Amino acid sequence: MVRGKVQLKRIENVTNRQVTFSKRKTGLLKKAYELSVLCDAEVAVIIFSQKGRLYDFSSSNMQKTIERYGEHVKVVQTNNPNEEQFTQQLEHEATIMSQKIKIIEAYQRKFLGQDLASCSVEELGEIGSQLEQSLRSVRARKELLFKEQIDQLKEKERLLLEENAKLHEKCAEKPWQLQPAKEKEVAMSSRSSLSSEMVETELFIGLPLMRCS
Repeated sequence: MVRGKVQLKRIENVTNRQVTFSKRKTGLLKKAYELSVLCDAEVAVIIFSQKGRLYDFSSSNMQKTIERYGEHVKVVQTNNPNEEQFTQQLEHEATIMSQKIKIIEAYQRKFLGQDLASCSVEELGEIGSQLEQSLRSVRARKELLFKEQIDQLKEKERLLLEENAKLHEKCAEKPWQLQPAKEKEVAMSSRSSLSSEMVETELFIGLPLMRCS
């Protein structure tokens, strides 16, 4: 059975969230260990649970790995002074996109007839106009599909009529005839009927006649 894709969002149920954290945390630490062994890489993982409990893994020394990471970040920032600005721009664009998604979701709910209490008369009129336009588009598409289906049925009817006409022509060229076995059966039935009519029967009424010896 194919496993369904898990939707990435916060698990609301506390018990399920704790169970998922335990399983995923164990799997992540295991993968980090395998990566360090298979690829001879320096790997460090730091995890803080929701309650503040620390879980970590380091293939060598955690403090040395953190110091090495800090030095690397400083070198990158020195060589690329615009990286932080680029990161801020990406975060700003992500915020704008998130706001647009919320607006679209709000309009979608209104089109479904939900959350209409906060709408003004003008907004309701605009929503009604858009729904009417959408309805016209749906009806036009529906009529087009019906027309295509009708054309297909007419073409199918034409082919069946042509095939029926060909079958009639074949029947006219070779009329139906009784099969030999059927003809023999009919002949035997006629002879039996004729012989039964020619049988003589003797019928005596009264006392039987006494025969002289």
